[in-house]
Amino acid sequence: MGITECDNMLMLLSVSQKMSEQEREIIMPLMIRGFRDAAEEGGTSVTGGQTVINPWIIIGGVATVVCQPNEFIMPHNAIPGDVLVLTKPLGTQVAVNAHQWLEIPERWNKIKLVVSKEDVELAYQEAMLNMAMLNRTAAALMHTFNAHAATDITGFGILGHAQNLAKEQRSEVSFVIHNLPIIAKMAAVSKACGTVFGLLQGTSAETSGGLLICLPREQAARFCAEVKSPKYGEGHQAWIIGIVEKGNRTARIIDKPRIIEVAPRGATASAQENNSNASPESIS
Repeated sequence: MGITECDNMLMLLSVSQKMSEQEREIIMPLMIRGFRDAAEEGGTSVTGGQTVINPWIIIGGVATVVCQPNEFIMPHNAIPGDVLVLTKPLGTQVAVNAHQWLEIPERWNKIKLVVSKEDVELAYQEAMLNMAMLNRTAAALMHTFNAHAATDITGFGILGHAQNLAKEQRSEVSFVIHNLPIIAKMAAVSKACGTVFGLLQGTSAETSGGLLICLPREQAARFCAEVKSPKYGEGHQAWIIGIVEKGNRTARIIDKPRIIEVAPRGATASAQENNSNASPESIS
């Protein structure tokens, strides 16, 4: 982990056989452009790849780099006393599904008592912004603040990836998660859906999630402050979510974790717009 440069990128593109010719002509070039833009932001370029026909639309790729041993951080050196830091909020799967359910009355009826349509729109936009944001800044700062181990959070959810990381540690340690930073309102949506997502249990899948990093206790707060610095651009966040203790290479979430409601970036702008549109009588 901790690689910040990429030498080469290959793209895999899957065109859905269910798409009309017009849909293919509009959608696929936009997907290719977005992929190339992300590669450019990461300091590399797409040099080749493969396109296939599939029942589903898929885009992905392979990134390669040749580097020196001091340019990457092995993910197995966590020690008791370290703390766990997460660099993107959880809840992308819930936010995307909730947004789809705005057009499906039978689904929307199950969650409309705990979330508004505006909340869902804001959560969806926040999820999109997070998924489009690279982990490059956090990866670079892992070197600055002496990270001992790390992994990214994707399909196995926060708990699944924490468990996988714990199994790889050289020392006999366990990870204990106390805090769950979640896109605002998505915890309530997950609860309303019963066992559909498992967000509070740590099993809800994330797409292009943040990094789960084991940092020395004395460095963690400084890392969180530094990653939010304006010099890295908007949107970078980090939270201390747990601890590393002596154990048997397992990971768990405590019974009643603290839920950190992460306000979508659009919520501030929306509130400011509402205030600017309010009459003087309503403000006074």
